[in-house]
Amino acid sequence: MVATQSKYDVKDLSLAPLGKQRIEWAGREMPVLRQIQERFAKEKTLAGIRLVACCHVTTETAHLAIALKMGVPMPF
Repeated sequence: MVATQSKYDVKDLSLAPLGKQRIEWAGREMPVLRQIQERFAKEKTLAGIRLVACCHVTTETAHLAIALKMGVPMPF
């Protein structure tokens, strides 16, 4: 039996579009976090900071991760 290596560490990649829709929904329902994300995108507030988090990933925490990502200069 030959083992196949997946490019992704997820069980069912076909669920990704639904997950993205749910994260976008959370973004619309969390206006304060959206404002923080916009500020971070402009000011790169977290430049030079290493941020580590361990949490149960929900649509809300996924949106938080996206907002935090905006606080660092690109590329990662």
